[in-house]
Amino acid sequence: MASPQGSSNLRQQAVKGVLWSAIESWGRQVISFAVFFILARLLGPETFGLIALASVFLAFLQVFFDQGFTQAIVQRQDLEVEHLDTAFWANLGISVLLAILCVSGASFVSNLFKEPQLIPIIRYLSIGFLITAFSSVQNAIFQRKLAFKTLATRSLVAVAIGGVVGITMAFMGFGVWSIVGQQLSNNLAGVLIIWWVSDWRPKLRFSVRHFKELFSFGVNVMGMNLFYFFSRRSDDFLIGYFLGSSALGYYTIAYRVFSILTELLTSTIAKVTLPTFSKLQHEPERLRNALYEAIQLTSLITFPAFLGTLILAPEIVEVVFGTKWLPSVPVMQILNLTGIAYAYFYFNGSVLMAVGKPSYKLAMDFIQAVINVIGFSIAVRWGIVAVASAFVIRMYLIAPILIWVIWKQIHINVLTYLRQGAASLAGTIVMLFVIFVIKYFLSNLISSSAVLAISLVIGIIVYILSIFLIAPKLFWQIRNIAR
Repeated sequence: MASPQGSSNLRQQAVKGVLWSAIESWGRQVISFAVFFILARLLGPETFGLIALASVFLAFLQVFFDQGFTQAIVQRQDLEVEHLDTAFWANLGISVLLAILCVSGASFVSNLFKEPQLIPIIRYLSIGFLITAFSSVQNAIFQRKLAFKTLATRSLVAVAIGGVVGITMAFMGFGVWSIVGQQLSNNLAGVLIIWWVSDWRPKLRFSVRHFKELFSFGVNVMGMNLFYFFSRRSDDFLIGYFLGSSALGYYTIAYRVFSILTELLTSTIAKVTLPTFSKLQHEPERLRNALYEAIQLTSLITFPAFLGTLILAPEIVEVVFGTKWLPSVPVMQILNLTGIAYAYFYFNGSVLMAVGKPSYKLAMDFIQAVINVIGFSIAVRWGIVAVASAFVIRMYLIAPILIWVIWKQIHINVLTYLRQGAASLAGTIVMLFVIFVIKYFLSNLISSSAVLAISLVIGIIVYILSIFLIAPKLFWQIRNIAR
């Protein structure tokens, strides 16, 4: 049984990890969103559609890049230096093969989507595989140590450099190549920084035994990533193939906003949960409580953010991106309906990985991928709004299965599990009502930007006051954690 001192130290490490993970995610997303905003103003839907089409092919190859070694290094209790060296050289070798596949397969992808411009885009973006191979092991080492401060600094500097390159190229008239330059410079800066701050260097050795030990865990992660690809990117593929690059551009903008919210509000904590849960894998009661706390903390920020974005989507798109992107509004609204589910289910993977059951997550990802592909294939004939609806419907259809799997592994109390978001949901409903009233009375009197600003300020104040009145104990608990 862990000592109270050990429990306190782990909690403190986890809270600091969340803090620096938040700084990384929020800072990176603020910079990325600023760059994204400027590029969306300068470039059109077709440009973003082309990059999204290229990304479908690259994301498929990305599945086989890391082979799950990063998660295996983080999760493994007995880690030897041979594990690190083997992972590094394996990743580097795979990255060379993937770059060759990109160069040779670019023509096939171009013909498939009937977009000749894709050939050079895919070939240049393939350089990213070679660059990223030099940083994956160092990333895993810092994650294992819960050294998220280092990762945050590296990420923020890299994304800023990439943003400067991308914006500069866009103003100089490089069009789609602005986004290509942004991504490659971001990757390169990240590698240079992490090599500068890391004291680990790979040695010229490769161990078959250590490779098998990592791969036995990582193959499940690779399978999860493969199913995630079909679950997440099959919509892009089908939209691009049947509806064209412009329709995919509108869908991409809406999904990008949804992804930014997910990264800011959910992934921030999720990055810390795997190493934290892994340390609790032999203490089921503490693991259950850690999961409850992660859901409660996440719901406090995800519920109002996702649902607030849903009701304010018309104003956000018009003010931030411009009227040319208004077809993205209904897609954005529908996607944000998954916000409540994300607060609960985003940590399932971390729990299953931490208790050494990656095969369970693999099975769940397989089910989600199959349902998504079927749903998207049926829905695409009715347009991008129908595709987004299929994504949301799938999320809530499989919710009981996701809860059952976690119950089976760590024996959660289902009512306690579901209650974690009750206060957040109540406060969010009050906030949404107030925002609806503001929009109803002011939309025809003042500009969209003024409506958006007033709604955000008053909505945040109303939500905080609601939580204080509905769950004062929780309010002070969060305040103490923040302190």
